[in-house]
Amino acid sequence: MLMPIVLAVVLLIVQVTLWFHGRQVADAAAREGARIARAGGSDGWQEAAEGKARQIVQAIGPQLLKDAQAQAWEQGDQRGVEVTGSAVQVVPLLPAMTFTITSRFGGPIECFRPDDGSDGCE
Repeated sequence: MLMPIVLAVVLLIVQVTLWFHGRQVADAAAREGARIARAGGSDGWQEAAEGKARQIVQAIGPQLLKDAQAQAWEQGDQRGVEVTGSAVQVVPLLPAMTFTITSRFGGPIECFRPDDGSDGCE
């Protein structure tokens, strides 16, 4: 009589663990993409940052983060990457639930500022 309840609890624990691990994969991909975005110049940084994020997902866990998408963003002097995907679903009784994972990392654009006091990046 207790076996179905124990099995459900075990499957739920596995599901939460896979969601957490998928979150870690998305965080790593977004962090590396943001590093490329922040250091990139004015041309082609979006493609390079998104490509790096996709590469990290493929290297670490393509099965842990399904349908992963990377989107580079820029707001003022901030750049970054947002990675979105869905976690593996283990519990077959929850087909209507999707475990969506979104991770967003960014920061100020890194640039060289000359010693002459000018404000422009070179």
